[in-house]
Amino acid sequence: QVQLVESGGGLVQAGGSLRLSCAASGGTFSNYAMGWFRQAPGKEREFVARISRSGGITRYADSVKGQFTISRDTAKDTVYLQMNSLKPEDTAVYYCAAGSTTVKVTSSSAYDYWGQGTQVTVSS
Repeated sequence: QVQLVESGGGLVQAGGSLRLSCAASGGTFSNYAMGWFRQAPGKEREFVARISRSGGITRYADSVKGQFTISRDTAKDTVYLQMNSLKPEDTAVYYCAAGSTTVKVTSSSAYDYWGQGTQVTVSS
């Protein structure tokens, strides 16, 4: 059973940056691709970014390409989401997830384990 704990959320002004972290435990980190999703109030959870098990392949939602960067540190069993040039529309609860499938990787169904989420609020 993999446990995921996110941190790094908070309140930031538009144009600012945040780095989210997600620490994994209870499993073999390198066995899982890692993803970030977000859910804004009144909206469905949406895919943000994914990184492969090796870290060599990344994928982003069109809405965050060039703005967000996902990375992973296997020595620390941690995945990061660097978020730059934040906009009010980036306000959401951000979740990290771990999954072992390579099918439909932008769908939440591709992920087996989820963190509790961390709130990101971007003020205008």
